[in-house]
Amino acid sequence: MSTLNSLLIHDHHLGVVRKATVDEIINAARACVASKLRRGASLASPTAAREYLVLRFGELQHEIFCVIYLDSRHRVIECQELFRGTIDSASVHPREVVKEALRRNAAACVLVHNHPSGVAEPSPADELITRRLKDALQLVDIRVLDHLVVAGAGCISFAERGLL
Repeated sequence: MSTLNSLLIHDHHLGVVRKATVDEIINAARACVASKLRRGASLASPTAAREYLVLRFGELQHEIFCVIYLDSRHRVIECQELFRGTIDSASVHPREVVKEALRRNAAACVLVHNHPSGVAEPSPADELITRRLKDALQLVDIRVLDHLVVAGAGCISFAERGLL
C-alpha cells in the first residue's frame, strides 16, 4: 500500500498499532485546529483562524460563503456556512447575513468564502459584495472585521490589503 493512501501509527512499546488513512489524519488535524475556533474562543490569532479556514474550506470543489459571528470582545459565537454555490460562484444575500447576525446578537463578524479554482485573488464581485455586506451590517451596528478568501493552502485578507 502506498504511503499516500495510508500511514502507520507507531507506538514505541507496542510496534505498529494500525494503519491510518490520509483522510483520518486530515480529519484529526481539522478537529485539532477547529478546537481553536470554538464558541468563546478569541480570534486574537489570525494565524489560527487561517489554519482552520484553509483546512475546512481550502479543498472544496464548490464555492461556499460563511460568516464567523463574534461578540463584543471578538470571541467566536459561531461559524456558519450560509450559502453554497457552484464551482465558480455563490449567491450571497445581504438580508440573510444581517438576519443571522442579529439572531446571534453578534457585535462583529468575519466574512469567509473559498475559490475552488485554487486562486485566492479577490474578484471585483467579491469586492462588491463585501461593500454591500459591510454597509448593510453597519446599519445595525455590526462591524465587518475582515473578509477572507481561501483557495487551496492560501488565504487572502481584505483587511490586510486595505479593501475594507
